[in-house]
Amino acid sequence: MKTLEKISALAGKYFAILVIIAAVISFIFPSAFLVFGSFITLLLGVVMFGMGLTLKPVDFKLVITSPLPVIIGIAAQYLIMPLVAFGIAYLLRLPAELAAGLVLLGSVPGGTASNVMVYLARGNVALSVAMTALSTMLAPVMTPLLLYLFAGQWLPVNPVAMFLSIVQVIIIPIILGFLVQRFFPVAVEKSIAIVPLISVTAILIIVTAVTAANAPNVASAGALVFAAVFLHNSFGLFLGYITARLLGLDENDRRAISIEVGMQNSGLGVSLATTHFSPLAALPSVWGAIWHNISGPIIATIWANKSAEKDKDDVKFKKVT
Repeated sequence: MKTLEKISALAGKYFAILVIIAAVISFIFPSAFLVFGSFITLLLGVVMFGMGLTLKPVDFKLVITSPLPVIIGIAAQYLIMPLVAFGIAYLLRLPAELAAGLVLLGSVPGGTASNVMVYLARGNVALSVAMTALSTMLAPVMTPLLLYLFAGQWLPVNPVAMFLSIVQVIIIPIILGFLVQRFFPVAVEKSIAIVPLISVTAILIIVTAVTAANAPNVASAGALVFAAVFLHNSFGLFLGYITARLLGLDENDRRAISIEVGMQNSGLGVSLATTHFSPLAALPSVWGAIWHNISGPIIATIWANKSAEKDKDDVKFKKVT
């Protein structure tokens, strides 16, 4: 078990590198990974079950005790990201499937990796966890609605079918995970350290499946899609921070909201795009899975270093006074 725990820790630490390696290998040898395409929904359910194992009632406490930052963050997430995706799709004149896929990436809830990034950035982790949990619970309503409003012009959107898909692949696994943790706490406590390994493995398989299915499209449109995802993520991080600042939130809250707004649940985007649109529409979410786990550590490191410098300055000031 200790060996698995070490492997799990390493998998979480080098997740971005592993995603890139998986994408490159499946691009070079697509036929070896096409078989995994039919398991995408199941694999995402496994990831969400793992999220449910880690959720506790206290994670929602902030929604009641200090609701304003949570409300601001959720509103920013579900307003900024789909609107920015819509604008980028128009400016870059993305083909219909890619445009709808980018809007889909902007309409899904925050990703679980954002909590780790906020912790590394010395932001408000409690706010980050509350935003991830609440935005995920709101996803069955918000994601289909936003897609219907902003992506319907490119591809037909069935909000009811998408609502049911999100409930099946997100809400039910999370509830099951929460219940297992609630009624079997000792067993969960002993095995929780290897949950990241299972989640990382599931996401890597999802990435290989979609990359393999899109191998010709990656070669022809990969750079354009990456540019769109890069701009989308950058605007999300920037506008999330600015929104929190303009509304008077402190620095820790700004960092949490910035990262939560900028980092999406790319796995859900892949699953929904594959199920309701096409493999090509899943390509923005695949690039999102890669880039979000590169930009997140970068911004977290910058902010962590700023905090470290401030701490040093505070110590020097106290010694002088």
